[in-house]
Amino acid sequence: MAKYSIAVPFHNEEENVTILYARLKQVMEQVGDSFELVFVDDGSTDRTYKLLEEIAAVDSRVLIVKLRRNFGQTSALAAGFDHSSGEFVLAMDGDLQHDPNDIPAFVEKLDEGYDVVSGWRKVRIDNVFLRRIPSACANWIMARLSGVPIHDFGTTFKAYRREVIQNIPLYGEMHRFIPALASWYGASICEIPIRNVNRERGKSHYGLGRTFRVIFDLMTIRFLLRYMSRPLHFFGGFGILGMFTGSVMAAALLGMKIFNPQMDVMHLHGPMFVIASVLIVAGIQLLAIGLLGELQVRHYYSSQRPASYSVDRLVRLVSADEQSLLSERPDGLL
Repeated sequence: MAKYSIAVPFHNEEENVTILYARLKQVMEQVGDSFELVFVDDGSTDRTYKLLEEIAAVDSRVLIVKLRRNFGQTSALAAGFDHSSGEFVLAMDGDLQHDPNDIPAFVEKLDEGYDVVSGWRKVRIDNVFLRRIPSACANWIMARLSGVPIHDFGTTFKAYRREVIQNIPLYGEMHRFIPALASWYGASICEIPIRNVNRERGKSHYGLGRTFRVIFDLMTIRFLLRYMSRPLHFFGGFGILGMFTGSVMAAALLGMKIFNPQMDVMHLHGPMFVIASVLIVAGIQLLAIGLLGELQVRHYYSSQRPASYSVDRLVRLVSADEQSLLSERPDGLL
């Protein structure tokens, strides 16, 4: 088993694949410990997968995970993590905007005992209005909502201990919030500055619309961090408040009717009667939602989580040692 696994998702990055491989190979060989490169083809429509196959054909340390279609960056990263065997897992983008020469700094922090090492694009070179300002606002909000004091949640360039990343389910656009989710499990987290390099080749897959989706992700993360294992505390609180307020209003109307039987409650206090009824019914529904959420949590912790991706094939060159082992076994299987 390799000590380090480098997980890299690719989507239509034919111009960057071989260059990134060469740089990663050079840096990791200088690190000196055993490593593997897990390259995930996220449904590319250009020559990306063909080039990855050619790389895997000459290097047994490269594993190619080909997904059946484009599932998105989070699912591609999840596929890379699931198929990594290293004690430590590093993740980065495949567009050469992450410099492999920063990897030794991540390794140093992992050796110090940290569970998660997050990259920080301290000097940003992105568009000020479309990327830097929205990103700074989102990172500031996320740091306060999660209680994790880091500056850059958005970058993929991070390193993890295997046992930490295996406990974090990834779906949707949750990859940028891994440090926040890891903190829920008690992981120790630190941050190191990384280089923010201009894209040399290819076309960026990021747009302004992606920034707006972060707002909904922030709401999701806040809810998950506080109520992931106890949703009844969230829905039940609003349910009790609604039922209590509605019951007080209904009791007041009932008291008016008892002390003044001639009063036409519906005519004089019709809106109040309707509001009280709605509050009571809504409170009951919120309590029911909370109880259903508790059942889902119980099911979540007692069953296997399905993958958010579908693998088409795995490609890896059999090393000389593995080939020797295959020839010694009568069934020809490892």
